[in-house]
This record gives sequence, structure tokens and C-alpha cells, in this order.
Amino acid sequence: MPTEAADPRYRAIDRWPTEAAVEAMLEAQLAAIAALKSQTGAMAAAIDAAAERLRRGGRIAYAGAGTSGRIGVQDGVELTPTFNWPVERLAFLIAGGPAALTRTQEGAEDSREAALAAVAIEEIGADDVLIGVAASGRTPYVIAALEAARAAGALTIALANNAGTPVLAAAEHAILADTGSEVVAGSTRMKAGTAQKVALNLLSTGIMLRLGLVHEGLMVNMQVSNAKLRARAIRMVGTLAGVDGAAAEAALDAGGRDIKRAVLIAHGLAPADAEARLAAAGGSLGTVLDRLS
Repeated sequence: MPTEAADPRYRAIDRWPTEAAVEAMLEAQLAAIAALKSQTGAMAAAIDAAAERLRRGGRIAYAGAGTSGRIGVQDGVELTPTFNWPVERLAFLIAGGPAALTRTQEGAEDSREAALAAVAIEEIGADDVLIGVAASGRTPYVIAALEAARAAGALTIALANNAGTPVLAAAEHAILADTGSEVVAGSTRMKAGTAQKVALNLLSTGIMLRLGLVHEGLMVNMQVSNAKLRARAIRMVGTLAGVDGAAAEAALDAGGRDIKRAVLIAHGLAPADAEARLAAAGGSLGTVLDRLS
């Protein structure tokens, strides 16, 4: 597999001057991101299909082992503070269980049985979206999770770093981050991991865009959970409603710290009316504002 191959260019990297080694590693990281350029169409198709399922109330689930599993968890947990995505609408299927997030669980990635059990325990079903991530593209745990989720009717998306591999074949939507060999042979936490993180950023953020949780490039659905985020929310309300800071803050409080509701309150709607209009528009602030104009 290309991700396991040693690149002769870096054979003596341990004897290079430190800055030269760092420059080489940085160039490799940039190449890893560039490897996704050919996959924008595949990602867009996966995003649109995922958003359609999630509008029914389904969950976003991630399946992975080792580095890939940890990267999936990192992406998923950020959706709650950033977009107020409900915790109960997230699921993480990690080879070796939660302990594998901080300690390597030897052999866990080879267990198809554990993956099948995880899909059953999480009750992955037709409204859900399962994203399977594996650098090699051959991880039995991820393949089994994708196959089981697909059999249960879930939408499946696969992300791998080697072409023509079983993980990609197991999903309805396949995304190939063809990053090739690593500067340190086989260390897929580097190029492969970087490409995976970027791809998941694009997928999850794209899904949130399609679900109406972003308006005019702003995180209008974020959780207002501390002083910094409260100040950011006030600025957003002021910008989107065209009011000063004091009016924006009052609207935010009247709206129960819900930014979208606060924008509509600042536009003159009563809190209950703002909430009802957002519900009728599927939570899309843009749709409600268009109807007001």
C-alpha cells in the first residue's frame, strides 16, 4: 500500500539539518491537503445526501480505529459547540472503545464482530449517516461497520488514503485522499491524518451549511457558553439585524441566548413569533429573513 511504502527521498532524513527536515515535512503536509482537490465533487455529493437524511432527525456517526478513529471523534465533538448539534445526534464507533482514544488497543481494529456489535448497540438506522475513516482502506472494523450500517439503511461515507480498497467499496459515497507514502514510512498520523482531518472538516461543515446552521458565513447556531462567545453572539446579532450593541444584547437575552431568535427579535418580532417562524422554516434564519423582506 502506498501509505506503508518508504519514500527514498527521505531515507536519510534523520541525518538532515533540523530545519531541512522540518521544511520537508511541511511540504508533505501541503501535498496532503492538495490531494483532496480532485475529491470536491465526491464530497459535495456526500454532503447533499447526508443533509437530506439528517433533516429527518438522524445522527452523524463516525467509525474508525487508531489515529483515524481519534480524528473522527475530534471532528464530531466540535459540532456541538460550533453548530449546537445535539449530543444525542452523534455516535462514535471506535475500535477498542473509548479507552482507545488515549491508549492503543492492540488488535482492536481487526475485530469485525466488535464493529457489528457497535452498529447494533447504537441502533444505526435509515435516517443516520455513518462516516468510516481508515488510512489503509483495509481496516476490518471499519469495513464491517460500513457494511452493517448500509445493510440497516443508513447512508454510508468512506474516507481512505489508498485507492481501490475495501473501505471505499463498502460505502455509497467514497472519498479518496491519495496522500501516498509518508516522510516517516507508515506514520499515517502525518500526511494521511492531515488529509483526513481536512476532509472531515469539509464534510461536516458542508453538512451544517446545507442544514441552515450557518448564515452569511456566521455561526448563528453556536452555543453561547462563555463570555467570549457571548460577545461574539452580540456582534453577530448586531451585524445581522443592523442594531447597536445594547439592542443586540437585549435581543440575545430576550431570545434565551439563541442567536437566530435574537436576530428576529431585533427585527421587531416577539420571541414566540420568532421561534414559530424558525420552526416553520426548518431552523433556517435566511428563509425567515427573506420572508420578512
